[in-house]
Amino acid sequence: MARLARLYVPGLPQLVTQRGNNRSLIFIDETDYQQFLAWLRDALKECDVALHAYVLMPDHLHLLLTAADANGVSRLMQRLGRRYVRWFNDRHRRTGTLWEGRYRSTVVEPGRWLLPAYRYVEMNPVRAGLVPDPAFWIWSSARAHLGHESDPHLTDHVSFWALGNTPFDRQAAYRRSIESGLTAEDLQAIRFAAHRAWMLGDAPDEPGDPAPSRRIRPLPKGRPSKRAVA
Repeated sequence: MARLARLYVPGLPQLVTQRGNNRSLIFIDETDYQQFLAWLRDALKECDVALHAYVLMPDHLHLLLTAADANGVSRLMQRLGRRYVRWFNDRHRRTGTLWEGRYRSTVVEPGRWLLPAYRYVEMNPVRAGLVPDPAFWIWSSARAHLGHESDPHLTDHVSFWALGNTPFDRQAAYRRSIESGLTAEDLQAIRFAAHRAWMLGDAPDEPGDPAPSRRIRPLPKGRPSKRAVA
């Protein structure tokens, strides 16, 4: 079966996931994390992509991005892969692939799903049992969003800015949303969309809105009814 083309809706964010091959480590020590972040920041400028949230975990990563064009995220991930994998293999005296196939991505509806996607990304270390609070994991954007440090490479989405009129207001509101967590239903929906590459939410449908590059959800199971075919 042919694999689905990448889903792209102009102007809408994408949630990207990349895992280590066979769940192997992709970051072994502090130097690995730092080098990946340095190349990520370079690639954002080179590919005209905005970074809203991120987390680097020992065996996988999540990025919440908005690209200026349909190929922006692909270019960014290709550049990161070429640079980082070669460097990682040389540094750790290994050979072969590092990633578990190609990265996975899904388009995110901003109105309903953008802030849950922020929380999904930044709560990863807590769900994994690595830290009790997302601010304790230094390899993510959570510390910036919670007011512990600044990160000039982040470009927050308008949905995040709508949390408050000042940085303090936004950080306090986001802290409250972090503390409330994600519902089991939201967590399941995000994971399903991220894994299957279907859209998280609905595409814009007003006249003049940009159209998705392909269908945004799977077709109904089973054969069409005779009435539908007629």
